[in-house]
Amino acid sequence: MTSDHIFTQAVHAGEGESPPEGRPISTPIYPAATYTYADMQTLSDVLGGEREGYVYTRHGSPTVAALEKAVATLEDAEDAVALASGMAALHLALTQAGVAPVVAASDLYGATHTLLARLQPTLRAVDVSDLDATRAAIEEARPRAVLLEVISNPLLKIADLPVIAGMAHGVGATVVVDSTFTTPFLIRPLEHGADVVVHSATKYLGGHGDAMGGVVATDAGRATALRELLKVYGGNLGPFEAWAILRGVKTLPLRMREHCTNALKVAHWLKTHPRVSRVWYPGLPDHPQHDLARRLFRAGCFGGVVAFELRDAGQVEVYRFMESSKLVKTGPSLGDVTSLILYPAMASHRAMPREERYRLGITDGVVRLSVGIEDVADIVADLRQALAVL
Repeated sequence: MTSDHIFTQAVHAGEGESPPEGRPISTPIYPAATYTYADMQTLSDVLGGEREGYVYTRHGSPTVAALEKAVATLEDAEDAVALASGMAALHLALTQAGVAPVVAASDLYGATHTLLARLQPTLRAVDVSDLDATRAAIEEARPRAVLLEVISNPLLKIADLPVIAGMAHGVGATVVVDSTFTTPFLIRPLEHGADVVVHSATKYLGGHGDAMGGVVATDAGRATALRELLKVYGGNLGPFEAWAILRGVKTLPLRMREHCTNALKVAHWLKTHPRVSRVWYPGLPDHPQHDLARRLFRAGCFGGVVAFELRDAGQVEVYRFMESSKLVKTGPSLGDVTSLILYPAMASHRAMPREERYRLGITDGVVRLSVGIEDVADIVADLRQALAVL
């Protein structure tokens, strides 16, 4: 339909053109919220799932679908579902798995502890580095789901995923793994017994600190169930964010290689500094699960996060140290190309009672460093001058 009226022209001119004959090499951004079809039967078939297509972005988007396919490929999963944040992804994964009862690692991201508390499942927390205690907890609770991080946040304990997955499957539990710290570059959890893999795509997958998102990678049946839940929950990832994360995924192996190389060098240097009382990094030979990390992870790669404790330091000293950094930025995130430093007591584990935090080993002097891809000599020089103020 054509019109001579400017009001109609302004709305419809330029729309509805056929796609270009050439196919774009990079996935375009499809910001459309709604899609239309030439006849009602086709629209009905797409709405009913009898025909592939898009009708409403809460039900799916071509840009988001491209990201989902990319992550599924990297994780060697049948499918993946993208969401608006890592916490949304974890929430949906736990809801689909069944949140009562749950056996969860005691060493988890602070917001995950808060999520579990608010979901109020019958929860059994256990130190998953203690396999005897983990086995006893699983056999006693007979949970619907077992939740763990391959590398824990922030003290970097390594979970023996193949063994724990075997325990969980022995009682029919779903194994949900938060692999944000590891990414598919270090390990593909599904190959080691996990049923569901969750990522905060805001971190290493996106990698540039400019987009928030989450992804769940799993089998086709669970993915279908997750998408049906997502239609109701509405925690969808937007196409602009999906495109930014997809762009980041393209350089994930290159970035992760540099993150790991730099982190190992920084960890070794921190071990020698008199103002540092302890360093946690799985690439160090004295890490309790160093041999396990070598077995599970890509050769020579142990992640991009280092945790360390400032000697005889509390909040005042930690604040002074962090405020003195110049190249290394303070910020409540990780996995960025930029080195980022975080104070768990203030940020990631802020909601956790101090007594419980201390019981986990997260004292008031513990700092978490996400090592970026800057030249490692510059990272070390900045840490040196910041430590000199103490």
